Amino acid sequence: MAAEDGKKQLLHLVFGGELKNLSGAEFRDLDALDIVGIYPDYQSAKAAWKAKAQASVDNAHMRYFVVHLHRLLDPDNKAAS
Repeated sequence: MAAEDGKKQLLHLVFGGELKNLSGAEFRDLDALDIVGIYPDYQSAKAAWKAKAQASVDNAHMRYFVVHLHRLLDPDNKAAS
């Protein structure tokens, strides 16, 4: 599926939360996860991730992640990386 501007839509999810410890990716409170949003391309997702990560720099346990949803939706399509 192509986006309105002609580029292929490659969905990315940005979310974060406070980790139990710094050496893993287990969250302290799943109910408190911050779902930042779903973005049509990696560049948009990275900009949102960076803004949230910089805003939470004072909390060492807070981490934000970018999930490549397009890879989960179409795992056999190697070209959509």
